Amino acid sequence: MPVRKTISEKDGGYFITFTCTRWLLLFEITNGYNFVYKWFDVLKKANYYIIGYTIMPSHTHTIIAFHNTGKSINSIGVEKVEFTEPASEPDLEIS
Repeated sequence: MPVRKTISEKDGGYFITFTCTRWLLLFEITNGYNFVYKWFDVLKKANYYIIGYTIMPSHTHTIIAFHNTGKSINSIGVEKVEFTEPASEPDLEIS
């Protein structure tokens, strides 16, 4: 069950984890590691700081810090990441 927390502060540092549904190895299967890096680029352009991270095949851990951005981190979503590469549809077999 997903847990979503709203971060209302305009300053701070947070440990954030993203997990693929059913712990599927989606980052590995889809070679989606670039998606995380592109999300980092969006955050950096919005004056957020990536303090540390680890990307694993099914999830990622990130420490993000920000200071006086004027808006909460929840307003900078992954929907702002633009892809220039064509999406491929991997053959996923779920057992």
